[in-house]
Amino acid sequence: MVDVRYFAAAADAAGVLEESLPAVATVGALRAVLIERYGDAMARVLAAGSFLVDGVVSRDDSRVLGSRVDVLPPFAGG
Repeated sequence: MVDVRYFAAAADAAGVLEESLPAVATVGALRAVLIERYGDAMARVLAAGSFLVDGVVSRDDSRVLGSRVDVLPPFAGG
């Protein structure tokens, strides 16, 4: 199991703030599951967003997941 938390636009796309997903091994596999589950809205978020895997930012689809992943939309800076 991996605990997935969603923030801002990612939470809007998922319709939940947090959920547990079984047997997702990599960032790429998680990306595919989320797009299949939540469609185009999530695909747009993930195209420019990133994943925080056990506290480390990753956009590498081959990165192995830990126990918690945060789905982060792109952030505006200033």
